[in-house]
Amino acid sequence: MRSDYLFTSESVSEGHPDKVSDQISDAIVDLFLSKDPYARVACETLTTTQKVVLAGEIRCKGVYENGAWADGALDEIEKTVRDTVKRIGYEQDGFHWKTLSFENYLHGQSAHIAQGVDAAGNKDEGAGDQGIMFGFACDETPDLMPATLDYSHKILQRMATDRHSGAAPFLEPDTKSQVTLRFKDGKPVAATAIVVSTQHGKGYDEGAKEAELKAYVKKVVADVLPAELLSAETVYHINPTGSFEIGGPDGDAGLTGRKIIVDTYGGAAPHGGGAFSGKDPTKVDRSAAYVTRYIAKNVVAAGLAKRCTIQVAYAIGVSEPLSLYVDTHGTGTHADDVLEKAVAAVARDRLGGLTPRGIREGLGLNKPIYACTAAYGHFGRTAEGDFFPWERTDLADALKAALA
Repeated sequence: MRSDYLFTSESVSEGHPDKVSDQISDAIVDLFLSKDPYARVACETLTTTQKVVLAGEIRCKGVYENGAWADGALDEIEKTVRDTVKRIGYEQDGFHWKTLSFENYLHGQSAHIAQGVDAAGNKDEGAGDQGIMFGFACDETPDLMPATLDYSHKILQRMATDRHSGAAPFLEPDTKSQVTLRFKDGKPVAATAIVVSTQHGKGYDEGAKEAELKAYVKKVVADVLPAELLSAETVYHINPTGSFEIGGPDGDAGLTGRKIIVDTYGGAAPHGGGAFSGKDPTKVDRSAAYVTRYIAKNVVAAGLAKRCTIQVAYAIGVSEPLSLYVDTHGTGTHADDVLEKAVAAVARDRLGGLTPRGIREGLGLNKPIYACTAAYGHFGRTAEGDFFPWERTDLADALKAALA
């Protein structure tokens, strides 16, 4: 690993068109799980100028059975979509929660997929698809996340809070951030560049209003980043293209699952390729990525490594993972193969294994907890109640004991 380098990560706000799509898809997941904890959901969303389109496959008791929708179900789906857009804050001519056109093409789950996933006889629940999933943690921030991504998320979260509260009324929902840090000996030592592009109210692209917006963004950055990382050498690019009044789905079409690096580790760790939003927890693209983050975070929280990457792989319809791989990047207190065995043992004892059922039940994933994951990252968040259970560090002692 290089000792002196620059690294950059980006984030996008809840009003980014792809994130609007992610939030709608996960609101639909939550809706169905609130009706049936064992619902099967694969919901894709397209957003564009004054239009939202849903497509995908579902199975949900009391909502969609035997090829038919229950009374009122379609109206509830549409209300969920409009409420999500309203919560984000879109009341613009080009995208308005009340007047947008809505189309729903959700239909029943394939029977051939269902037979692979469902438990039957002596067969345990199988994975909802094949694939590889990664989890990662590092000690660069208190959240045990890559610093470049963590700060990128927090800049946008602060701006969204100010927009919703009215503290920054000139902000509109669509915003992007990017943070470049210089690292020495694996630790961030300086912010060399900050990029923020934010949709804004009329007139905030020139004169005194533009200066007000740029001063506000710099204040947010100063509040979010540790003071020692910022200096006169830090370069700011704030709305570098000029005007940004047209944004969100009116400015660029959005699709579910197009911001997977923003959702995970900002490029600082591998990604298996599968998106998260719109999927129920039988889809290991989602649940296995959560459990590998959970274990990797606990490895770092336990002081067993400064960086940890974990990979698992699955075959559709097969319950047990095909492989488990642990890499501490030369920072571990034990050999990686030794840690690998400890991870497998703790996962078996504390979660019931790394099967789809073990992950779902061990982390309590069959609940409507997903809408809040669909903006500002699925990882590095605060575990509270049922939400973000994969961010708990309650395996740390068990991992240390397994290595004693």
